[in-house]
Amino acid sequence: MSSANQEEGNNNLSSPFRGTGGMLYLVPTPIGNLKDITLRALEVLKEVDLILAEDTRTTSNLLNHYGITKPLSPYHQHNEHKVLQHLVSQLLEGKTMAVVTDAGTPGISDPAFLLIRECIKVGVKVECLPGASAFIPALVNSGIPANRFCFEGFLPIKKGRQTVLKKLSGEERTMIFYESPLRLIKTLEEFIQHFGHDRLCCVSRELSKMFEENKRGTLREVHNYFMDKTVKGEIVIVIAGKD
Repeated sequence: MSSANQEEGNNNLSSPFRGTGGMLYLVPTPIGNLKDITLRALEVLKEVDLILAEDTRTTSNLLNHYGITKPLSPYHQHNEHKVLQHLVSQLLEGKTMAVVTDAGTPGISDPAFLLIRECIKVGVKVECLPGASAFIPALVNSGIPANRFCFEGFLPIKKGRQTVLKKLSGEERTMIFYESPLRLIKTLEEFIQHFGHDRLCCVSRELSKMFEENKRGTLREVHNYFMDKTVKGEIVIVIAGKD
């Protein structure tokens, strides 16, 4: 690293706020282990004027753990349209805000997109910090090729679900899905139907937590393994692409 770049990096670390005016920070939070938050994320959370939280109770636990006292405001899929213009107005007036979700990076299968898009539209600075996201460790430790992949997130629960699965049946890249433990068995059965019982997969749950589990095998093997188990925790499913 050149001395100029090194100096810029040090300046960014010591003062997270660049320039003047308001700024929106997208701050990844741990997906399980609270130690996985970055030093820079903590720095930003300590300095912003307001923290927008998907669930203020969950975020309060994190902030209390690190001794951070900042105003919290709920920001989730049920109110994001309603509060959008008010938040943008505050940002335009010079306030700094951080968006956090219950776990992981805001905007990935979680609220934030509408606010990001509107901020860019009106000229408010937006910065996303690097950090935790469940699908990256699930992909890397699955043993399935990670050089080319597509992230599908949560499948539609009803309308359009079969259409999406049919389209993905010919996908040659590794596929990544999020799923609820209550729908895991049904989803694996649908994957078997559309992808074949011998397609390699990995189901990861409770990533970074004490009872982390990564079950690897064919779709049939993994399905049979979870059939007789009570499944808990957030789930990531990684499936090999079509040969």
